[in-house]
Amino acid sequence: MKDETPADTPTSGNIKISVDESFQPIIDTQLSTFHSLYKYATIKAAYKPEGEVIKELLNDSIRIAILSRDLTPDEKAVFEKKKLIPRVTKIAIDAVALVVNNQNPDTLLTVDQLKAIFSGKVNSWSALNPKNNLKDITVVFDNNNSSTARFIRDSVLVNQPVKPGTYATNSHTELIDYVAKNEKALGVIGVNWVSDFDDTTAVGFLKKVKVVGISTETDPETTESYYQPYQAYIAQGTYPLRRYLYIINTEGRAGLGTGFASFVAGDKGQRIILKSGLVPATMPIRVVGFRE
Repeated sequence: MKDETPADTPTSGNIKISVDESFQPIIDTQLSTFHSLYKYATIKAAYKPEGEVIKELLNDSIRIAILSRDLTPDEKAVFEKKKLIPRVTKIAIDAVALVVNNQNPDTLLTVDQLKAIFSGKVNSWSALNPKNNLKDITVVFDNNNSSTARFIRDSVLVNQPVKPGTYATNSHTELIDYVAKNEKALGVIGVNWVSDFDDTTAVGFLKKVKVVGISTETDPETTESYYQPYQAYIAQGTYPLRRYLYIINTEGRAGLGTGFASFVAGDKGQRIILKSGLVPATMPIRVVGFRE
């Protein structure tokens, strides 16, 4: 008789998970800590564009996905047909950051200006600011199928297409390098890659580019109306390009994926998120207001 005992438990076994590549720094840290606590657990994460992560979840290639959005009604219907109820755990408040070349004098943009740039109504930096001699704006995404590109379409352009001619790199490292070498570039990146000041990769990125401050006001009178994606401003909601981070679990039982989700949503996991510069979803934090 075949042994149908599950091969993994909440703290042991081997599984594969699929993760939106925007969150590789924070999930790498979570996994490292989890593995140090649970010696008999091995979780292998594959970091991919959001579209590929969703596809793997829907076709049962993986049972644990980490994404910056919940499932759509159509996606939930797929699991309903399989008699599965996905368990969704909100683990952090995240943000999308915009970065420009160090030689670009414009590091403050309004949401209205962003809509004009991403829709193609404004195509040059000089059109935004006559004192800026830079011409064509080159919008750069990490991947055309990424969560950051979808976020811009859904949340900034409100389901309108991004203008033709945007540039897509193959990774966040390539995106930063592209913006660092091209004065006209405007890069769109998950804030996790530039938020942890104790992480050497994030610190290195911040030396190469400048992070843009954003205002929701149509015509801000002072620089005090602009906010960068610092943890305090994400928590307060004053930085406008916010999104949530979720673990979606279709295991249907208490397996290793469930154990990892519980860890990330628990005290140790939430403290890791707090340290990374994101905002924990399941624990209160003390927000200290500041300006540069």
